[in-house]
Amino acid sequence: MKLLTGAGSFSRRFYSLKVAPKIKTSTVKAAVQLYPEELQLTKLPNGLVIASMENYAPASRIGLFIKAGSRYEDATNFGTSHLLRLASNLTTKGASSFKITRGTEAVGGKLSVTGTRENMAYTADCLRDDIDILMEYLLNVTTAPEFRRWEVADLQSQLKIDKEVAFQNPQTGVIENLHAVAYRNALSNPLYCPDYKIGKITPEELHYYIQNNFTSARMALVGIGVDHTILKQVAEQFLNMRGGLGMSGAKAQYYGGEIRVQNGDSLVHAAIVAEGATSGSAEANAFSILQHVLGAGPHVKRGSNVTSLLCQAVAKGTNQPFDVSAFNANYSDSGLFGIYAISQAAAAGDVIKAAYNQVKAVAQGTLSEADVTAAKNKLKAAYLMLMESSEGYLDEIGSQALASGSYVTPSSVLQAIDSVAAADVVKAAKKFVSGKKSMAASGNLVNTPFLDDLQ
Repeated sequence: MKLLTGAGSFSRRFYSLKVAPKIKTSTVKAAVQLYPEELQLTKLPNGLVIASMENYAPASRIGLFIKAGSRYEDATNFGTSHLLRLASNLTTKGASSFKITRGTEAVGGKLSVTGTRENMAYTADCLRDDIDILMEYLLNVTTAPEFRRWEVADLQSQLKIDKEVAFQNPQTGVIENLHAVAYRNALSNPLYCPDYKIGKITPEELHYYIQNNFTSARMALVGIGVDHTILKQVAEQFLNMRGGLGMSGAKAQYYGGEIRVQNGDSLVHAAIVAEGATSGSAEANAFSILQHVLGAGPHVKRGSNVTSLLCQAVAKGTNQPFDVSAFNANYSDSGLFGIYAISQAAAAGDVIKAAYNQVKAVAQGTLSEADVTAAKNKLKAAYLMLMESSEGYLDEIGSQALASGSYVTPSSVLQAIDSVAAADVVKAAKKFVSGKKSMAASGNLVNTPFLDDLQ
């Protein structure tokens, strides 16, 4: 088995990397108390970032994060990143599709791929004694895909099915349309393959996308429950294969606009936003607090958020069921902030106007210190609960490593949240009210206001 032509046996080379002792749970005496180590981060000269945290847990998780989201596509290759997400178990130069699938199942592991508009994340998790096997498959998939023509052809039908399943939730369509109308490049690119491209994406296009985006300078290798020395040696030997910065991608340009999809749905889904804050900025913290002031949505399935300012404001004007929350999305060079409302068609106008007027009230300064403090506590609790799981922790480390090549500790994040003043939150609300708006809506829109009705 060869990872690349002339590269030799992957398994033999990989196991030879174990120059540092690997702690296995079965060999540690019960009397010895092992505490999680501090996170270690290394940036190689080629730009690749390696981060790991050895917690001595019985399970390990490794993620390879890559700046290869849909924003790096263009009109000629829309849908490529979507197809790549489905192609994670196709035959590579080092392993067949059957071997990858069967080998992963044999050790009770999991290989998964997720994608956003900015990044793709390939994740492997299993018992720590079997992480070598999953790492081998992970590196094969990301560095040595073959994209055999017949296998790619078989995936084309899955593109349509995957898209149809996603769009069964009206919110998916509204969010996609919202980005399409808010931006004219980069962030306007769809997460899902357009219908006209299904069946037309070729293996050559996939190889081209890999060559130009899967480069060392655009990657971060992150591990939880693994030794940092071993992870670093693996990265130096197997991920130092393509140099350069790859496709830089265009800077997102916010324009605003409106798109309405009239259909027979009894429920109206509507999102109204203005340009928000970039991720990692101080302004982003103010918008996140504002989101929790207004209402970030329930954390319980089919729950309600009756204590939020938005829900209280809307409830005064209608007795029909509704759901309204603040919408907040942050990207490396832009962001979107606003409100998302779901209501019966007859009450859509009242719900949207009441929610919008509540944000205007906050922008006028009707915000108490108690509201800000409560919102900060909610935001900190949501962040800490996210960091409790290895999945959330891995994603947070990987996202930060790709964006800045560094990592901000949870204690520093909490301090940054506490440092936001009430005036900063009001300023964020004013930016939404005065900013150029974007709106996307679907359903029976006869009573849904247009953007100019809200000014």
